[in-house]
Amino acid sequence: MSMPTGNPPLLFSLDGHPLLSSLSEQLGGVVGSLDSRQFPDGETYLKVNTPVAGADCVVVANLAHPNKTFLPLIFLLGTLRDLGANSVGLVAPYLCYMRQDRRFAEGEALTSRLFARILSQHMDWLVTVDPHLHRYHALDEIYSVPSQRVEGAHALADWLRGQQQLLLVGPDAESEQWVAEVAGASGHPYVIGEKHRFGDRQVEVQLPELSPYRGRTAVIIDDVIASGQTILQCLSALKKGGIGRVNCAAVHGIFANRVDVALRQAGLGELATCNTIPHPTNRIDITPLLVPAVTACLPRHKN
Repeated sequence: MSMPTGNPPLLFSLDGHPLLSSLSEQLGGVVGSLDSRQFPDGETYLKVNTPVAGADCVVVANLAHPNKTFLPLIFLLGTLRDLGANSVGLVAPYLCYMRQDRRFAEGEALTSRLFARILSQHMDWLVTVDPHLHRYHALDEIYSVPSQRVEGAHALADWLRGQQQLLLVGPDAESEQWVAEVAGASGHPYVIGEKHRFGDRQVEVQLPELSPYRGRTAVIIDDVIASGQTILQCLSALKKGGIGRVNCAAVHGIFANRVDVALRQAGLGELATCNTIPHPTNRIDITPLLVPAVTACLPRHKN
């Protein structure tokens, strides 16, 4: 790798990620131009219009639906390298394929390791927000490039700070440490539920006695809303416990099968997510937390 030129970084995004503009502005970077489309047979055409030779390039990608976006992303990362970029880093605010972190049954694909191995070959560094580190302790157990992990809890705490008469709710024991951090930083009390899972889409949530908190607005706190069943059950338990108004704040909103609509219909009030995955519920800006992480990865900073 050649020495950095001192020029501002170039930022690219295949899908026009809403973080592209704010991240570029706060990094003092330049948004690069590219053309991308599909041929009639479904193959990807890609053309990078901005000269990148000698530049540090940052690709911002939405990996919430990776099976249709992964190949174009690999093509972009590889093309930037082929065109002589000094470095190519990836900002994937939501990092997919972290769920399958062990073989639960004989013959299962260990997709988290396979995905990480492929992606690592095409980039120099990675920045992400709250990856699903369940059985892994750190990203470098599966990714072979330097990485920075941003904690979305700080963004949620900043958003909740100053709001009055709240009760933060964690749906299960796994969330306790995380919810406790948000509660401590935002100055609100919290309770933790007990979750029993019976399948991918069947869960039950039991909450402690809620009578001391009646009159408060409950805010369910979660890192990822995927199927939304945990949130639905937690909402139901809060209503049964006498809590009249229930909101929800999460870092990543995947909202499979439009479950955000089902949550509204079930009586959820405000639904707020970070802008890691583009969605109408994006209320919380993660950019200020991403900037120092990206800066730390750029070669010009290290030198």
